[in-house]
Amino acid sequence: MHDHNSPDESLRQSEMDKVVLIGNPNVGKSALFGLLTGKYVTVSNYPGTTVEVTYGNAVLNKKRTLIIDTPGVNSLVPMSEDERVTRDMLLTDKPRVIVQVADSKNLRRALLITIQLAEMEVPFLLDLNMDDEARSRGIVVNQEVLSGLLGIEVVKTVAIRKSGIDRLLKSLAKPRPSTVRVVYDKDIERGISAIIPLLPDAHISKRSLALMLLAGDESLKAWLHAHIPDPLIDEIDKIRQDVQARYNNSLGYLINQQRLKAADKIIAEVVTRFEAGKGSRIAQKVGTLSMHPLYGIPILLGVLFLVYQFVGVLGAGFAVDFLEETVFGTYLNPWISKLVDIILPIPLVKELLMGDYGLVTMAMTYAIAIVLPIVGFFFISFSFLEDSGYLPRLAVMVNRVFKIMGLNGKAVLPMILGFGCDTMATLTTRILETKKERILVTLLLALGIPCSAQLGVILGLVSGLSLTATSIWIGTVLAVMLVVGYLTAKIIPGEPSDFVLELPPIRVPQMTNIIIKTMARVEWYLKEAVPLFMLGTFILFVSNKIGALSYLQKVTDPLVVNMLGLPSKAAEAFVIGFLRRDYGAAGLFSLAKEGLMDPVQIVVSLVVITLFVPCIANFFMMVKERGMRMAIAMTAFIFPFAFGIGGILNWILRTFQIAL
Repeated sequence: MHDHNSPDESLRQSEMDKVVLIGNPNVGKSALFGLLTGKYVTVSNYPGTTVEVTYGNAVLNKKRTLIIDTPGVNSLVPMSEDERVTRDMLLTDKPRVIVQVADSKNLRRALLITIQLAEMEVPFLLDLNMDDEARSRGIVVNQEVLSGLLGIEVVKTVAIRKSGIDRLLKSLAKPRPSTVRVVYDKDIERGISAIIPLLPDAHISKRSLALMLLAGDESLKAWLHAHIPDPLIDEIDKIRQDVQARYNNSLGYLINQQRLKAADKIIAEVVTRFEAGKGSRIAQKVGTLSMHPLYGIPILLGVLFLVYQFVGVLGAGFAVDFLEETVFGTYLNPWISKLVDIILPIPLVKELLMGDYGLVTMAMTYAIAIVLPIVGFFFISFSFLEDSGYLPRLAVMVNRVFKIMGLNGKAVLPMILGFGCDTMATLTTRILETKKERILVTLLLALGIPCSAQLGVILGLVSGLSLTATSIWIGTVLAVMLVVGYLTAKIIPGEPSDFVLELPPIRVPQMTNIIIKTMARVEWYLKEAVPLFMLGTFILFVSNKIGALSYLQKVTDPLVVNMLGLPSKAAEAFVIGFLRRDYGAAGLFSLAKEGLMDPVQIVVSLVVITLFVPCIANFFMMVKERGMRMAIAMTAFIFPFAFGIGGILNWILRTFQIAL
């Protein structure tokens, strides 16, 4: 569903009434967006970036309206690409109304953005969302007093329950700029006054632009160069330097502190606190324990067990068996085969569609019958974990481990998603702040994270092994990931980003929200991943017809037999593993089942197939996200590296005769 707008669509959007949703991360913007539009319509990258912005059409107050859901931000003085995109949308476009969505429990953080919007002099209203959670924590906000102090409409909502939406819709008809004004130190105010005459006109006030520039906002430079001559930009820089010279702390910090001081004054007048309910205290306690380096481990193991039961047993077991054997095996494939015989009785066409490497028998069966139910169940469980507030706490718990690899805890999110589908997980590396982190996580995903389809087959292989053998497999893969991550972090230029992650409250997720998110992700899978499976299978079909597959098997045979100590037939599993990772593992599973591999061979083959090159769908996603050169470089490293580790492990286990 990631879909770049056509010129015609962009023109239609520019003519429509626009409502832009802005707010901190995890305040319920997406839930509100879903309510206003009914569904996710278009998700596309903001021009020139990899940051996603969601667009949806709605009829609000009898008028066709374009709703735009922007990335979550903590400030409109950009510190990340997400924040720059949101700021640029206000700078270069003119929405009729901005809805600032705030978390009622954390008004101080929200008011920092409110003050910045007020300084921009744009028409907006404030939506205090999650009012029920605030009350359960003993926090009550007087919206009438707050509305009076800010000079704008303030409404309370609980988006996931549709509470307060009617009042929000009525308030959309009367947005206005806020009357709040922060008076800064004399030297800062002098700097603002000196910069304002040098600035071009924009959709936001010159005062707000002057404050951004004083705060050290380098991302504004490109926009300035397009609107005013270089001597004026040099003069602005000189004014900023003169003001900065009068202070020990950075101007950005001082401006922020004075905004927070103004926010605290407002909070003192509008927020009342009382004793929180028992349920809220229990949820807070669970949330705190889940981040603890010791107590967090049993909670993590419990979560992983439940996810495995839901995805591995119900999804990869029952749902896959039903779709693959009953729907496709018994009904669909035989029916399509007969239809092809009647309509296109040409042997080559039938082989292309229904053969061993057929677009229906292989690509569609794999994409729809095997992978879709597994990733579908994983999407449900991931949405549940996402909305429960657990994932950010897991990120906090593993932050120290990830630091060894030059990453921070936020990288755990795409890593976890990788156990569902590496292709999808590679896409979600966009949440990471720096290019260095995105490259590193893409490499680690391709190297050592088996997707759920492959993991299911691997777990079948592991079930016949001893605890020692299983521990060697897991330990080898984890050690390789840590070492490769550590060394790669040293090689790739760039600094790691600071670990700043907003912790939402632990809550019971709403089923409607989970369904909306899951359907959006499934739609993405069908639109983007399925065509890649079709292309990969076609490449495999052509390779088989021209004899390239048998040639590849002959080339890899000495490597597999001599270096890894595996049966000759295992070469076939590795060749096909590039196209279908789980089929590669399934080939090894059948060799073990037939008694053609001893425990040492099984452990060695498991390590190699886990560290092996990603499937072709993930390779294409790597090309899309990181570029062709980077994707080829990663694959060229992973392929010999996986065999090298397997060869070393085989030598160690055989030489020291480790009993498995």
